[in-house]
Amino acid sequence: MRKAPNTIYIGYDPKEQVAYDVLKFTIERISVENVRIVPIRKDIVELNGMYTRKHTIVKGQQIDDIDGKPFSSEFSFTRFLVPAMNMYEGWALYMDCDMYPRTDINELFKEYDNNFYPLYCVKHKYEPGDGIKMDGKVQQNYRRKNWSSFILWNCSHPYNKKITPKVVNTQTGQWLHAFGWLPDKEADIGSIHEEWNWLDGHSPENIEAKNVHFTTGGPWFKQWSPKRVQDSQYAVEWNADYTYCAGMGITKEIEY
Repeated sequence: MRKAPNTIYIGYDPKEQVAYDVLKFTIERISVENVRIVPIRKDIVELNGMYTRKHTIVKGQQIDDIDGKPFSSEFSFTRFLVPAMNMYEGWALYMDCDMYPRTDINELFKEYDNNFYPLYCVKHKYEPGDGIKMDGKVQQNYRRKNWSSFILWNCSHPYNKKITPKVVNTQTGQWLHAFGWLPDKEADIGSIHEEWNWLDGHSPENIEAKNVHFTTGGPWFKQWSPKRVQDSQYAVEWNADYTYCAGMGITKEIEY
């Protein structure tokens, strides 16, 4: 029987369409085996009734109605719908759209598959403060914020059946990003090596990134610039894939 392709859910925001297009293209380019890529589009999960969380716009900034905190992207909370979107079956990866993989994502599924864990993530020590993102939106800091930017979900795990759409729509952002449905917020989370969620500007340069996370903005923003030599190297690689995508009509050209 032929094995079903691994599923990758990507946080989608129309403001970062180019980042999403290049990420999708790169995943498919370097994957030896087929993968199933699903963008988590807020308009779609709202239309099918899975996402009903409300927010208010104040001076162009999105403010969550649950806790009154600002949030910066359309996938700030929708990422926690992955177990439900995957029918609480099998394994699935969630990743933010501002990433750039340099290794076949299928390797991750093969390396981290202990059914004891409800999920795996990179347990970064670095925690960003509140600030303004490249698109001008306020970024709310949550404890372990970057942990939830790249999650390998064991969707069929009993603990993850507690993270229903109703819970995603009613719990605070802080509770969700801290994996509040898990009994033990540390022992219940499997650890992925930092090479899989390598933070530009922060992760050690002696770690060869398998997946780059452009947390400081990204080369698709005209005002972005790399902070370190390694950040610059990975930006050059991203630009090579972007140039191909733009030339082939896979994504739009960036206006610098």
